[in-house]
Amino acid sequence: MSNNNYPKLHNATWPGIVGKGPDSEPTIALDNMLKMTAAAEVDGVKFDGVDLGLFDPHYDLDTSDDGVKRLADKVAAYDLEIGSLVAPIWGGPAMGTKEQRAEFVEMVRKSCEVGQKLRALGIRPNGIVRIDSASGVTDWAKDPKANSKLIAETFREACDVAADFGERLAAEGEICWGGMHSMDYMLETFEMVDRKNIGFQADMSHTTLYLLGYNAPEHRVLPKDFNWDDRETFLAGLKKITDKLRPWTIDFHVAQNDGTVHGTGSHDKTGRHCQATDPNGKLDIANDAGYWLRDGSGELTKAFKHICWDGCMFSNDIMTQPNTWNDILAAMIKVREQHGWHEA
Repeated sequence: MSNNNYPKLHNATWPGIVGKGPDSEPTIALDNMLKMTAAAEVDGVKFDGVDLGLFDPHYDLDTSDDGVKRLADKVAAYDLEIGSLVAPIWGGPAMGTKEQRAEFVEMVRKSCEVGQKLRALGIRPNGIVRIDSASGVTDWAKDPKANSKLIAETFREACDVAADFGERLAAEGEICWGGMHSMDYMLETFEMVDRKNIGFQADMSHTTLYLLGYNAPEHRVLPKDFNWDDRETFLAGLKKITDKLRPWTIDFHVAQNDGTVHGTGSHDKTGRHCQATDPNGKLDIANDAGYWLRDGSGELTKAFKHICWDGCMFSNDIMTQPNTWNDILAAMIKVREQHGWHEA
């Protein structure tokens, strides 16, 4: 075992909500997500913290200061810290009407206020506030130039609001979000936003789909006749997107992907999150994470103090099995062993 203690190892709680609901499976309560996270252990190593989705039924953004304190106490009771937060911006598409865009910015404001309060309470030593365009690719494609301009304007306003709270915003690149559905469109959006406190949230599953050009075949990186047995070609493609997106990356999700898309409940199809030990997984998790965590010269970037596992749209049956979380933790420990560091 390595003596590396950074980056800290976090689990996401929002997979208890995302893809769940009336037309899918029941949501999993925050208490249960925390309990399962805290129970995981591999050779004496446990998760250090959680990343939280600030939306119902896990959290009410309009709660009082006492509610924020109760959240902090709840997480601390499991000997966990809080890292990145997800702003519930989906009621106001970033390329929507004036009123919808104002709603988007307001959700960011409320989330950043919570983040600031959690920092003041000492439970949140690091992390970002996560956003996306909340806009579908089909709608975006009706007028790409105008819609990207609107998304950038909304993101810019959100960045200015976040700066008032000392927060950074991380846009998660997923094939289901318009203006963010390929490496090229994501970079274009960042350049249009032109703010210092915005960056990229890289998810190993979602960025794998960037390589395959889902929803943006014009930006496909791997050849159309690509065979997953051709590891050399895959890594060359991975290097291409990480070299471009790594300088923007301020938050990182460890994940596995089987090269397919998946959607449940109300969530659009996006990169499938697989179990860490899935035999159909296409990623060598520990090795491939290094393309994000190390620069082109192989040096650690140390661009963020924690990494997080995102198991969105895992079935409830899978999520309630203790071995699921032990396998995930084991995979993350390997990432830290290979690409971590030690701080006193």
